[in-house]
Amino acid sequence: MDWTLEVVVLPVSDIDRAVAFYRDRVGFALDHHTVNEHMEVAQLTPRGSGCSIVIGSLPSQNEMAPGSVKGLQLCVADARAAHAELAGRGVEVSDVTVIVPDDGGTFFGFSDPDGNTWAVQELRVRGERPLIPVEARGRFGATS
Repeated sequence: MDWTLEVVVLPVSDIDRAVAFYRDRVGFALDHHTVNEHMEVAQLTPRGSGCSIVIGSLPSQNEMAPGSVKGLQLCVADARAAHAELAGRGVEVSDVTVIVPDDGGTFFGFSDPDGNTWAVQELRVRGERPLIPVEARGRFGATS
């Protein structure tokens, strides 16, 4: 039996600001943004990912301090291209650091407006063998 991680709850202080940051600057797809008399919740998914982030006013989010999630990790096939893309969209990114020249040894990072932090790891193999095949992305809700 597979056990898949599909959602990470991310605590933020301003839902609209967080949606704008992750959608417009980082480039995540906004899967839905629901507001009703009981709650507000938005789900955003990185391109090619089977796991999304959820922000909002659900009880689990209210139990965590905004900005308290540290070290979430994204993987990309080309760290320098991803770095340039984020910087070009106005995201403050750290320098690209090569810890070891092997695949998986290159990183950079960024933070959201609340201080939740992300590492971006280069895995060149993702360019050749994505976790979710491109042809399956539309069927499973992952964005291209």
